[in-house]
Amino acid sequence: MLYNLLYPWSIEFGVLNVFRYITFRSVWALITALVISILLGPAVIRLLRRIHCGQQICEDVKAHQSKAGTPTMGGVLIILAVFVSVLLWADLSSSYIWLTMLVYVGFGVVGFADDYLKVSRHQNKGLSPRGKLLGQLIISGIAISFLVNDQAYATYLAFPFFKNLHPELGMLYIPFAMLVLIGSSNAVNLTDGLDGLAIVPTVVATVVFCIFIYVTGHSLFAQYLQIHYIPGVGEVAVFCGALIGAGMGFLWFNAYPAQIFMGDVGSLSLGGVLGFLAVLCKQELMLVIVGGLFVVETLSVILQVGYFKLSHGKRIFRMAPLHHHFELKGIPESKIIIRFWIVSAMLGLIALSALKLR
Repeated sequence: MLYNLLYPWSIEFGVLNVFRYITFRSVWALITALVISILLGPAVIRLLRRIHCGQQICEDVKAHQSKAGTPTMGGVLIILAVFVSVLLWADLSSSYIWLTMLVYVGFGVVGFADDYLKVSRHQNKGLSPRGKLLGQLIISGIAISFLVNDQAYATYLAFPFFKNLHPELGMLYIPFAMLVLIGSSNAVNLTDGLDGLAIVPTVVATVVFCIFIYVTGHSLFAQYLQIHYIPGVGEVAVFCGALIGAGMGFLWFNAYPAQIFMGDVGSLSLGGVLGFLAVLCKQELMLVIVGGLFVVETLSVILQVGYFKLSHGKRIFRMAPLHHHFELKGIPESKIIIRFWIVSAMLGLIALSALKLR
């Protein structure tokens, strides 16, 4: 909004020329979302307590019993901070911004419905798996369909570290990209089980994709790094800045011991938009590296369930997802969280190295 209102006046007032720079607006989008999150956080926590939106705890982990009743659905705070910041600092004429917001808010609505049903029924039962999947399919299908109709966008698949390996998927790209969004959404949802565990890897991944998106939308950088150039997509870096700031602000209250949990409204929306960011900058497979922590957590659940069925009751891990396995081994929660953060930071650096190693 500020860009659309003030930049046209830059001819008369030279200082307003700073609004043309995506980097400037991305930084201020980050600061704005961070401030909004920190200022509104206490009010949101009080509101969630007043309407009894308390988290129901898994009884198998005794250390979590003290967390019962902690306000959930805190993802609403992240969405609000991102939404306001993007409206202020992004170029609202960009279709890429609106598609990104469609995915982010759309997946958030699915998560909100799931959380609301859990809280209202007091049985820890939200949307049915089919209902949740249907909502994710509709949102991802709409977003990807609009994206592939953009003439500047390509439907080939890029492989990290291999500059000449990019098979053309054609119409198969649509279901593939939808799978990326839905898989990423559910992976973050599974990881969100400890205080601050999901939000920091999400912020790390967003930083990485912010860089990828910026260079993808910059003709000189894209040519130098030999990646697909998509005019205008760099504007989504402003959204990334807002998401990073909102995530940091949420961590202010979600860090151990947490005052608020993000709930499905937070985890599904964050995971879904991470998948879309990867698709947007043609780094779909890079998401496996950047979000390696989410992948491992998801695989631990798949392996646990599969082995349990095949072995008629035996288990690979003490409990899945993987973070609960370490908890039951007696490792303090704070240590598990920090170690997972370190792993996510390392994976982010590995992913960034692929920019030039091609």
